[in-house]
Amino acid sequence: MRSFTYERAAVPQGAASAATVAGASFIAGGTNLLDLMKLEVVTPSHLVDLGRLPPAGVQPAADGGIRIGAGLSNSALAADPTVRARYPVLSQALLAGASPQLRNKATTAGNLLQRTRCIYFYDTARACNKRQPGSGCSALSGFNRMNAVVGGSSDCIAVHPSDMAVAMMALDASVETISPSGATRRIPISGFYRLPEHTPHLETVLTPGELITAVTLPPPPPGVQGYRKVRDRASYAFALVSVAFIVDGQGGQVRQARFACGGIAPKPWRVPAAEAALAGTQADDATLAKAGDLLLQGAAGHGQNDFKIPLIRRLLSHVVADAAQSPKDTQHA
Repeated sequence: MRSFTYERAAVPQGAASAATVAGASFIAGGTNLLDLMKLEVVTPSHLVDLGRLPPAGVQPAADGGIRIGAGLSNSALAADPTVRARYPVLSQALLAGASPQLRNKATTAGNLLQRTRCIYFYDTARACNKRQPGSGCSALSGFNRMNAVVGGSSDCIAVHPSDMAVAMMALDASVETISPSGATRRIPISGFYRLPEHTPHLETVLTPGELITAVTLPPPPPGVQGYRKVRDRASYAFALVSVAFIVDGQGGQVRQARFACGGIAPKPWRVPAAEAALAGTQADDATLAKAGDLLLQGAAGHGQNDFKIPLIRRLLSHVVADAAQSPKDTQHA
């Protein structure tokens, strides 16, 4: 690990200002950043520690939703009574990720901003446009079993690794930030992440020094919520594919549905047209196939990850059909 300077921030704007130094990075839980520093995948020259910023947990919002402090641990967020009762998809997604030890340290903002686990991003001896722009993408013709089948580009097919972010996408979350000047903004999560196109090293719309201060959730829509994750082992594994879903239906009839998918794209993948195709329909094979077609429009495997396309279709069909049969007030584990 290379040497670096370090300071502790006392207030959010001060943290944002401190991070405008060339080569600066924020550090909170450190569950991703420290690994990347040890491997010299990233080499920040200055770390701004957010651990002493004023604590903020889960608070009610004026619109009937909730506001989640950026520094709240994943364990605390998953265990919060309001989240468990009103946003079970979020609690389930958090508990499906990492290990208890990591969830105790990982933060809400850090989870949203965690970097891809593509093996070529971590291997500094191999070409990776996300790590070193213009060097190439080794995954396109290499080991790509975990990589994207939709939303990628000729420059990058890395997937976003977060389970939590998939649930946040389904819940229409917004990300609150503060800039070094003190200006604040609220970014809908649907517009927070960038697709790689020809600049895969630019992963979000955040500007230099801009700090996430909170995540807000609107009141939950009616229906059954759940998070289903397919992975290579039962715990401590990233998603091959996953679905965060909210389905309002009964007796096989779908009134409305929301779903976001993980493991298949460079960001949590949500296609409103696929959701609209299910509204007011019977959750039969033909309707579910149409929704899958819209969700996966333009999808293409790269050899070893071809299986993700039929797998996400089957998973989506299963969770929607199952949820549409449930009594309206039930929740899926």
